[in-house]
Amino acid sequence: MSLIRDMQSALSAELGQGFVFAPVVLGLGILLFFQMGVEPSTVVVFCVFASGCISAALLMRGPESIRPIFWLLTLLALGFSAAAWRTAQVAAPVLNWRYYGPVEGRVIGLDRSASGALRVTFDQVTLARMAPYETPAKVRISLYGSDAERRPLAGARVMTTAHLSPPSGPAEPGGFDFQRHAWFTQMGGVGYTRVPLLMASYPADGVSFFKLRLALSDKITQHLNGQTGAFASALMTGDRSGLSQKTLRDLRHSNLAHLLAISGLHMGLLVAFVFAALRFGLSLVPVLAAGGAVKKLASIGGLIAAAGYLGLSGSSIATERAFVMAAVALCAVLLERRAISLRAVAMAAIIILLRRPEAITGPGFQMSFAATTALVVVFNALSQRNAGRAPKSFAWNLLTGTVISSAVAGLATLSIAAAHFNNIAQFGLIANLLSVPLMGVWVIPLAVFAICLLPFGLEWLPLRAMGWGLDWILGVADEVSNWEGAIHKVPAPPSWALFALCLGLLAMALMASRARLVGMVPIFAALFTWATVQRPDVLISDTGSLVGVLSENGRVLSKAKGSGFVASVWLENDGDPRFQDTAAIEWSHNKMRFGRGQIYAAAGKRGLRAFEGCEASDIVVFSEKFVGNAVCNVFDQTRLRETGSVAIWLLPDGQLDMKTARQMAGRRLWNDKTLRKQRLGY
Repeated sequence: MSLIRDMQSALSAELGQGFVFAPVVLGLGILLFFQMGVEPSTVVVFCVFASGCISAALLMRGPESIRPIFWLLTLLALGFSAAAWRTAQVAAPVLNWRYYGPVEGRVIGLDRSASGALRVTFDQVTLARMAPYETPAKVRISLYGSDAERRPLAGARVMTTAHLSPPSGPAEPGGFDFQRHAWFTQMGGVGYTRVPLLMASYPADGVSFFKLRLALSDKITQHLNGQTGAFASALMTGDRSGLSQKTLRDLRHSNLAHLLAISGLHMGLLVAFVFAALRFGLSLVPVLAAGGAVKKLASIGGLIAAAGYLGLSGSSIATERAFVMAAVALCAVLLERRAISLRAVAMAAIIILLRRPEAITGPGFQMSFAATTALVVVFNALSQRNAGRAPKSFAWNLLTGTVISSAVAGLATLSIAAAHFNNIAQFGLIANLLSVPLMGVWVIPLAVFAICLLPFGLEWLPLRAMGWGLDWILGVADEVSNWEGAIHKVPAPPSWALFALCLGLLAMALMASRARLVGMVPIFAALFTWATVQRPDVLISDTGSLVGVLSENGRVLSKAKGSGFVASVWLENDGDPRFQDTAAIEWSHNKMRFGRGQIYAAAGKRGLRAFEGCEASDIVVFSEKFVGNAVCNVFDQTRLRETGSVAIWLLPDGQLDMKTARQMAGRRLWNDKTLRKQRLGY
């Protein structure tokens, strides 16, 4: 009987946590939509939504014993329907073929590619010989050539001659799906140009956040030179276009790259500083102090500052997520509720998932909420333990708080970051302890002062002082990243293993009873699978221009140059620290031994002409269209357009187990032009 009572008590405790688990179930509904192998029809989506409405009605009137079931069904249906609605809402034309010719558009974004090239994003696009209803809403072009570093004016209409192509699929089956990412950003084409950008018309009159952002970035770099100024611009405006590849590498390898993402840390520090400053200043006014409105007025001021920072920094998904979390906490203060709690975190997650359901698949959302949830759980536990004890000194609380928060956030995001980026920064805790406190007590306050003094032309005073703190952080990043063993490479886990790992961690953090220990089961299963993962023996790019064969010494690539992005993704997913040129040394004469036969990589028209035939056990990869008969397994341009990238495993009996990107990703609006034509007409 005692066991039954304990189980009933545990069940009651978990049911009391129902709202905390709401975003988890909502997220499962969203993931169910994204994992479907076919695009659900309007009828299917309507039926799911209707079933959710029925479940919601039964939730209000049904028997109390089964209400949790209706609660789960309602949230699942809501998540599925929200993802379907968002997919339809952002629908925009996508290029269906490679395009070369004139491109004209309005400049709405600047950033850097993985190779360091300046990239420009356009909207209001015009392409030659293409009807407006077929023209992508946005395109992104990398700039090369002698004029590549000249930044265009924000909001200006410019023209150039560029190569454009549709967004590419995953570099390997089950990998990051850039086509899906581009769909939700309405990016219908990507490419490059070696022709300078020409001004078609100057920016229209009026104020926009993008213009303000670039103007502020230019003002910052006038007072802070080199990478210090570029770092300050990235922190204050989100403009990373001035950062060098070395700076980015140092920040990543020291686990300080999160300082570049305007997310929870920056928004939290900004809001905390503005809230504290306003509360202190307003408390000096007797009328306000006596009326008890100081705290609420400070909350409103913090909310206004957070909204301004959101607009100024570009309103990226990470910044929106941070703003929502800050807004939920400040609104809780206004309503005299607890500002920092798991319910507040759950509310922020629900708002973000309903607004941008696609965010759940990205590392930013996963890492942000993993860190926030862990910090709330740990500091709530510490608060309960220290209740009734004499408070420590401010310096001691600052030191211990920094150490604990850095350690907890780092551990909470360690596995997720490793799964997405294949890196573990082994000295990241040290770098964060040496840098994050300085961000909070020096850099962020001075950045706020610089904005306040900007209208008076005195911004140079706080900016110069802020530069000293940024120099220290960049110095820490440079030093720590060069320590031996700073980065440990790990292979990519199966997608289900990451899902199981996150589910187990959520169970451990959110469940209120000892039943939370059940979360250890999926965690151990995921870690075991990750540790024993079998990487593909052969990888073939979706263009056929690159082949990678796994050997005893690591993956051997078919060429030392070209397809650099795909090569880097393969090596990173293998947990291999080598570069492409090193990985290509063992490949010789366009072929390599594999299983009972050989793999031929016949790149270009020259490789096609040089092909002399093959055996039944061979694999031949062409980057061009192959016309003729062959007894071997042939992957040419025509076949790869249908399959996307290909992964092959050699089984013990000598047979081949093959998976394609199309099999893994399914037939969805973002990757199937025939389906888009049927559903959308373009």
